[in-house]
Amino acid sequence: MIIDAHQHFWRLSRGDYGWLTPDLAPLYRDFEPQDLAPLLNAEGIDGTVLVQAAPTRAETEFMLSLASENSFIKGVVGWVDFAAPDAAEVISALSQNPALVGLRPMIQDIPDPDWMLQTAISPALEAMIDAGLTFDALTLPRHLPNLLTLCKTHPDLTVVIDHGSKPGIAEGNFDGWAKDMSALAHETQCYCKISGLVTEAAADWTPADLRPYTDFLLKEFGAKRLIWGSDWPVLTLAAQYGTWLEVTKSLFEGLSDKDSAALFGGTAIKAYGLNV
Repeated sequence: MIIDAHQHFWRLSRGDYGWLTPDLAPLYRDFEPQDLAPLLNAEGIDGTVLVQAAPTRAETEFMLSLASENSFIKGVVGWVDFAAPDAAEVISALSQNPALVGLRPMIQDIPDPDWMLQTAISPALEAMIDAGLTFDALTLPRHLPNLLTLCKTHPDLTVVIDHGSKPGIAEGNFDGWAKDMSALAHETQCYCKISGLVTEAAADWTPADLRPYTDFLLKEFGAKRLIWGSDWPVLTLAAQYGTWLEVTKSLFEGLSDKDSAALFGGTAIKAYGLNV
């Protein structure tokens, strides 16, 4: 079973995608289930995890409604205001919908790099643990030391690092990112998504540009803690859906059948508790 554990939908008329402006012309249109379904069918994808793209409660409700209408959406990673006084109650209420499998604060866009360490969000994190929800960490390399602290402070929280924490592949940034990712791999139980890498590479990227990063993540985390995702439609800024799946398979072609099955679906099912 192949699970695309990271994809998005948006409808511009909803008006809460602050990052999505006309400057991103290829993405500045609606992307909805009918746009993705043919790609999933063509590539033999069995299901997806739909991930938030706007920091609003309305975004979570929008995604849950799409999940109720589209059986290929196996889980939703939504958004709540983690620092709100009623965050724990909101999370408890939202978790009654079985389609909700996780939550994602947009850490990369939060000005305060120490946001995730504030005591005000602890009740929200504990509510996630109680509800069995997964924390998607949308981090940049500079956030990794704090993410390590968060994981150690809340060891029962299931954490998935999105997009390998967006290493600066185009700039050749490796050593600092690798050191911090190694600490997370060895000192916590967090998972890491193999997604969003081509949009961190140069415009003329090749699989060889990605290999040092994917080889490192495989060595440090092991196949059973890596999760494949497309990051569609953001992916389309750098590659087509089928191309990314083919490239990923080539980068991990040495895996055993069991490890490959984990990376391309089994670990996503485990990390998110997907009902498939």
